[in-house]
Parts: sequence; C-alpha cells; structure tokens
Amino acid sequence: MKVVGLSICRTGADLNEPLPMSIHNDLSSFGYFQRPSVKEMLLFLTKTFLKRTEPGQRQSVEHEGYVVHCYVRTDGLAGTVTTDTEYPARVAFVMLGQVLDEFTQQYGSDIWTACATPESLPLEKGEEYVNKYQNPAEADKVTKIQNDLDETTSILHKTIDSVLERGVKLDNLVDKSNDLSAQSKMFYKQAKKTNSCCVIT
Repeated sequence: MKVVGLSICRTGADLNEPLPMSIHNDLSSFGYFQRPSVKEMLLFLTKTFLKRTEPGQRQSVEHEGYVVHCYVRTDGLAGTVTTDTEYPARVAFVMLGQVLDEFTQQYGSDIWTACATPESLPLEKGEEYVNKYQNPAEADKVTKIQNDLDETTSILHKTIDSVLERGVKLDNLVDKSNDLSAQSKMFYKQAKKTNSCCVIT
C-alpha cells in the first residue's frame, strides 16, 4: 500500500482546466529516469479527473494499477491523492480532507482563489502528509479519532472509461496533451504495452 502523489488544485468557471497550486510526489518506487515521465503522467491524470468531478463530489478512478482519489469542494478548492489499488479509499479521502483544510489555513481564500501560476503555493506540510499516510494502518488511528468522513458521503468508484466522455479514450487525450513531453507519451505507451502483455486470465 502506497501513496504516490498528492495535488492541490483550483477549479472554477474561469479556468479551462484545474490549476495545480501544490504538488507532492513520492516517486521512490520508480526508476530514476522514469520519474519525470511519471510526474507528468500524475499531473495529467489529476487534471483530467478533476475536470470531470463535480463540486462537492468525491470519486476514485482506477487506471493501470493505480487509483486517483479526487475531491472537489464546493468553493472550488480540489485535490487528488494517487495510490496503488490496495490503499483504502476511506483513508485517502481523510488525508485529502485534512490536506485541503491545512491548505486553506496556510493560504486564505483570498490568496488561493486568485492564484494563476502553477505550483506557486506549496503546502508546507505536504511532504509530511505524504510520508505520514504511507502507512494507512497508522493513519487509521487518526481516522477513528477524527471522523472526517460521515457515513452518508458516497464515494464513486469508476473506471477510467466511465469518467471520460463517451467516445473519448485516454490514449487520445495523452496524444493531444500539451502537459506531457514526447518522452512521457512514449513511457505511457510502453507501460501500457508491457501491462497488456502480462495479463493473467
């Protein structure tokens, strides 16, 4: 069980796509030369899935052995936690709620709502959160004390195809993306080819 990435973004009608204000990744499980491509892919998936998450909604989208847990608050502040598939969604959403609260304490709404520059508002404790939540059992002790997620909140679990519009494939979005370098696009295609040849039925 592992947390790979944490992103805090601004969403809203004035933006074409979510604006990442703070990003914290733990890419230690990837090879040194893979890390830039993985970082770009995490940002791409964050923007793609947050764009398709309604305000006030939480959803978990699984893709290629990882799950992107998304939450968009009604005030437009949004975040994602990217984990492996074994990581408990409940713990990921508790982490996300705490991170967004911490972010609003560090930067008032007058500051983050005016943010126009990507990655310009780093969360001081971002790395600390990523490290702390690597062990969900330890984080679970926190969740028992702080019941941040009430039982009435529904978490939508979706496949990537159901999140994207009808007829749109992630492969097409990757090819058209300006956020991904040619190297990252090649990494994505190679990883997809490698994963598809190793499926055990």
